Amino acid sequence: MWDLIKEFSRFLRQEKKWWLVPLVILLLLIALLVVFSSSAAVAPFLYPFL
Repeated sequence: MWDLIKEFSRFLRQEKKWWLVPLVILLLLIALLVVFSSSAAVAPFLYPFL
């Protein structure tokens, strides 16, 4: 897992693709929302956001 992160950061430095960082963070946040919203205990708190 850490190798993937290191390789991605090396790619960003070499190719000067810094605009990808917010996109990746946004995708990770959406993935976390999907994972946590599948739990029945958390679902009532997420309904206002959906």
